[in-house]
Amino acid sequence: MAKVFIDGSAGTTGLRIVERLENRAGIELIRLPEELRKDKKAREEAINAADIAFLCLPDAAAVEAVSLVRGNTAVIDTSTAHRTLPGWDYGFPELLGQRERIASSRRVANPGCHATGFIALIAPLVQAGLIAPDAALSCFSVTGYSGGGKSMIAEYQNEGRNPELDSPRQYALTQEHKHLKEMVKLCSLQTSPVFCPIVSDYYSGMVVTVPLFKKDLRGSAQDVIALYKELYHGPVVHYEPYIEGMIAGNRMSGRDDMEITVAGNEERLLLISCFDNLGKGASGAAIQNMNILLGLDETAGLAFQ
Repeated sequence: MAKVFIDGSAGTTGLRIVERLENRAGIELIRLPEELRKDKKAREEAINAADIAFLCLPDAAAVEAVSLVRGNTAVIDTSTAHRTLPGWDYGFPELLGQRERIASSRRVANPGCHATGFIALIAPLVQAGLIAPDAALSCFSVTGYSGGGKSMIAEYQNEGRNPELDSPRQYALTQEHKHLKEMVKLCSLQTSPVFCPIVSDYYSGMVVTVPLFKKDLRGSAQDVIALYKELYHGPVVHYEPYIEGMIAGNRMSGRDDMEITVAGNEERLLLISCFDNLGKGASGAAIQNMNILLGLDETAGLAFQ
């Protein structure tokens, strides 16, 4: 029986992890009463009593929580705090060699949602030499409003809400989005991409797109497709041939897998990842990483349709 503590179980990601684990065989959830949920001593005792502690906290609180670990508790941090720091393993097992690192890790940083989609597309291409590390890339990403957490969910679901919420809204206009650091590091890029995230009026799901001119690619579209097919054959991340038409932002809502595809033509390519920001972009990835740490089937408790 694996003992699991979720520090920050009242937030969007924490609540989803609780829902996934509270009735799961082989898992014992360590729970704190509401009045002790933010009590430092109670949290410290719970963290150190656990085999795995999920941190679903703001960055500063996540750093504090890690400082409370005295023993061999494995930590999966869903915040931004540790994703690019030495001593932490990035929780995207589909990257070459990463699954093995996660399996033996005590410190796993769960990826950011936008970053997950970008890294899945670009990291393998840089590693294979199909894209140069000094390439000037751009990326746009459309996500449902649940990615903004409880406050944004309440804002969108408010009956008397601002009419501007009826349309897609671009944000992070200063080009300082918090996911950029991990996007650069995990893809071994020398320059941050121009990143255009967009939140739209639907609950969950996202589509991340990286456009490429032929001149920026050391190969062909078929080379890219062949590499994706070799790397991504599921069940969690899988290549799917592009079908003419449209790709809806909520296409993968409620699922924990990710579809990778390539559209466009030989002159202008669109590299596309489609997944749920609450699934492979958050709690689904956290559960997958927990499964790997515990030596279980990594798809246990995940949803694929």
